[in-house]
Amino acid sequence: PAAVIVLAAGEGTRMKSATPKILHTIGGRSLVHHAIAAARGVEPAYLEVVVRHERDRVAAHITACDPDALIADQDEIKGTGRAVECGLAALPADLEGTVVVTYGDVPLLTAETLRDLLASHAGSGCAVTVITAQLEDPTGYGRIVRDPEGHVARIVEHKDATDAERALTEVNSGIYAFDGALLRAGLAALGTDNAQGEKYLTD
Repeated sequence: PAAVIVLAAGEGTRMKSATPKILHTIGGRSLVHHAIAAARGVEPAYLEVVVRHERDRVAAHITACDPDALIADQDEIKGTGRAVECGLAALPADLEGTVVVTYGDVPLLTAETLRDLLASHAGSGCAVTVITAQLEDPTGYGRIVRDPEGHVARIVEHKDATDAERALTEVNSGIYAFDGALLRAGLAALGTDNAQGEKYLTD
């Protein structure tokens, strides 16, 4: 891919810890180190991590894990869409090709899964490819809404979903492969008209 953008700007308030979420360790590595290792496994031209909460501490740790990783800063505008927008702004303006988006708190994600995502993306010729899952209890997750042909029509965040949409059990992992040019154009059109007042990448 042209780039892998790892989103790692959140506070991780649900962890109830003074340590930033992505710096917690599991299996001998921080969560974000696992995410970086998986991203490196697909040999991107650029590997970038978007940070905000405890920026200097997190950035220093990322550099210790991978000195070649780029650091991008998210501003005060919240949301995954804004995080990716800030990430793209720190990459070359003429960047072309596939951009993978993943997260700093998915330690069980492997390079193999990302390679499968990229192969599916390239093979389908689609502009966007997303990893989804079926869950018995999808509470809290964004739901995948499909059209009559079975294509993904939209992704609805749990807080914005209708009762019918909440009954859906296919959920969004938040891990995507995008056509870079389409991603850049799409991000420019995002707004914050939703329950959380954020720029959603899902939009």
